[in-house]
Amino acid sequence: MQHLLNRVLSAISAPDRSDAINDCPASVLALLPADSDPLIALAHAKLHTFSFAAVPLCWRRLYTDASIAKAVALIEHGLAHPDDEDKPPSSTKRKRNRDAVQGPDSGLSGEVWIDEAVQVLDMAVIMAGAAGRQQIIDELISGLQSYLKHNAAPQPKRPRLEKDWDSFPIGRNVELSKLPMVPGVQYPVQLATAPSMRAFEMHMKTTQPLRIKEALDHWPAMHERPWSSPAYLLDMTLGGRRLIPIELGRSYTDDDWGQSIITFKDFMHRYMMPDAADPSKLGYLAQHDLFAQIPSLRNDIAIPDYCYIVPPPLKTPQSTTAGLAPSTQLDEPLLNAWFGPAGTVSPLHTDPYHNILCQVVGKKYIRLYSPDQTNNLYPKGVEDGGVDMSNTSEVDAEASLDELEADFPLFRQAEYVETILAEGECLYIPVGWWHYVRSLSVSFSVSFWWN
Repeated sequence: MQHLLNRVLSAISAPDRSDAINDCPASVLALLPADSDPLIALAHAKLHTFSFAAVPLCWRRLYTDASIAKAVALIEHGLAHPDDEDKPPSSTKRKRNRDAVQGPDSGLSGEVWIDEAVQVLDMAVIMAGAAGRQQIIDELISGLQSYLKHNAAPQPKRPRLEKDWDSFPIGRNVELSKLPMVPGVQYPVQLATAPSMRAFEMHMKTTQPLRIKEALDHWPAMHERPWSSPAYLLDMTLGGRRLIPIELGRSYTDDDWGQSIITFKDFMHRYMMPDAADPSKLGYLAQHDLFAQIPSLRNDIAIPDYCYIVPPPLKTPQSTTAGLAPSTQLDEPLLNAWFGPAGTVSPLHTDPYHNILCQVVGKKYIRLYSPDQTNNLYPKGVEDGGVDMSNTSEVDAEASLDELEADFPLFRQAEYVETILAEGECLYIPVGWWHYVRSLSVSFSVSFWWN
């Protein structure tokens, strides 16, 4: 481990001449790697001065390298004093920050210095995209995982978790009959069983959704490395220490919606398991590139071969593709994780990419509307603050019939197809198709966007 730490400090202390971090003031860089806290604070302020896309790369690089330097200091202190209750300098501030992110009942156990080092590294990933240092962060996390495996004292198990944490409470489904506007599947999406590449390519020319069975049978996440096991997911997240960004509330269009960053284990305790503190509260890990942050989970899945088919030209008139700004040509599909309890919702919206949504755990109800139905779906516009929400409908698909009739009379005329996506199945969503999604149980999905 010490050899790794020395190599990391060497890389931070002597960046390449072409490194964007050199665009930061020399007086600032002079504080690296010894005085990381004020540099993190400075870079954090810069990150919030601009929209993320407009943040000069030097500040993202500074936030990342200062965070790595801080993590190295924590690790070095922990290795040198494994049985020492004293904490390294400024640890009081770090403990206060840790509680602010994770919550006081995060359920973490073991070495506090490891908890804090992991937090600092994950914040560099979440806040700054691990700019230029993803490999170094992965190596440090791997080193900590190895240390825990070979050196950490065994932690006593809470007996009530031995059974409960073997699997998620998938049986606690939301019945379709209890959902407004969802009387059951009346207009099913076309179904195919593991179509060939040629058959799928031909289907894409119809510009229709397709539900696909038996396309994930080879994924380790479905079998030997099961994502249906909370214990396995905790193991892959360093005992649940990894930080994740989550959405709070039913849907991002609701007034009480919010965001937070908490540990994976805290997320499981609060929202995913039978002993959740308040089952009426919803937390959702939504549209997050979890696999860049935690590469070990990326090894449990595979990009569907269908994502490498060149899509046919978009035939839909531009007037009916609300919110579809020209999308960047992708070299590889974009992967995102969607993980949450029953009741989480993605409101009616459309995306600028073709999408294959793969269901690994649980079930989801999905309703889809063709782009030619856009005029019946009441797209939003530019909201206060200049945020363009034209890819999202004003309609709450779960509103009562009376509310919909009064506020959105054309919505009743909109034609749709629908499906319940079960474990091991995929749903192809053509570019521009509006879709509303609701988890019917604990659910773990992966989306693959491509063009």
